[in-house]
Parts: sequence; C-alpha cells; structure tokens
Amino acid sequence: MAIEVRTARLTILIDPRKKAYFERLCAEEDSTPSQVVRRLIRRYIEERSGHPWKPPESGPKRTPKGGPRRAGRP
Repeated sequence: MAIEVRTARLTILIDPRKKAYFERLCAEEDSTPSQVVRRLIRRYIEERSGHPWKPPESGPKRTPKGGPRRAGRP
C-alpha cells in the first residue's frame, strides 16, 4: 500500500463521553484515534466508490503562497 501524505486536518464535534469511550477503545487495540478515523474514512470511500482506495499518483496540488493571482494584480 502506498504511503499517504497526511497534511489535511478534519475537525469534528462529538459528545465528550463518546469521545472518551472511543479513545479508550482505540487504546485497547494500540491505535490512535487518528489511525482509526483514517481507516474508517478509507473503508467508507471504498464502499461508496466500489473500488479500492488508491492515492493519486502526482500527489496533492498546492497553491503558491499568497493564493491564486487575479488579472490586474501585481
């Protein structure tokens, strides 16, 4: 399996008791919550798309520092 670049952040709101229970379950299987969430997202993508997840060959496209330029701007 190709190594995925992990540069994006996903912020969610969750009930504190559910979070604590989730973290406890993750610890029991010696996984971090991030590892488990990435696994769940990958599985969801594969189920919805109907084929195994494969990261893009070229990697993510980055916008130059300062964002895209508009016509008429220096």
